[in-house]
Amino acid sequence: MARYTGPKTRISRKFGEPIFGPDKTLSKKNYPPGQHGNNRHKKTSEYGIQLREKQKAKYTYGVLERQFRLLFEKAQRAKGITGEILLQLLETRLDNVVYRLGMAPTRAAARQLVSHRHITVDGSVVNIPSYQVKAGQVIGVREKDKSMAVIADALNGYNHSKYPWMEWDKSSLSGKFLHQPERADIPESIKEQLIVELYSK
Repeated sequence: MARYTGPKTRISRKFGEPIFGPDKTLSKKNYPPGQHGNNRHKKTSEYGIQLREKQKAKYTYGVLERQFRLLFEKAQRAKGITGEILLQLLETRLDNVVYRLGMAPTRAAARQLVSHRHITVDGSVVNIPSYQVKAGQVIGVREKDKSMAVIADALNGYNHSKYPWMEWDKSSLSGKFLHQPERADIPESIKEQLIVELYSK
């Protein structure tokens, strides 16, 4: 499936946030890209603001338009606050959980680990990045891949206490998904209500 493979800094500058991870260029050029990036004063419409928030969420979690729409529809059908449930569904994607557990430095790298069959769920290999992880499931590294440099480098010095909805076991290189994250615990600065308003039109 087609994924965004262009310049990541350009997208981060568009939103004014390091949505793909730490970005040195963004701190130097904290204005939109393009010839007139530093001199734009055009007022954005309400629709434009809502669309921008949806695009930010899609780029952040590496989800395509159709996948994102399906997740939104699933969130709408569930009981509770649609925007919060949407973010929870994005957070419980296997590629995102692998990233949050520190097994990969970025979500794109986590997606690659999953696709290349390096990750297990409850002991069985799962190679679907969009797989929805459930409470109580254990996500680990396949036995013969535990010495992979990319995983070892990512885990080196990683703070596993950042996300209270997950528990890390250093000895087995695995993490347990304890429960759905609360909205207050999700660090992404996404205004999910704007996305709900956009789709409700």
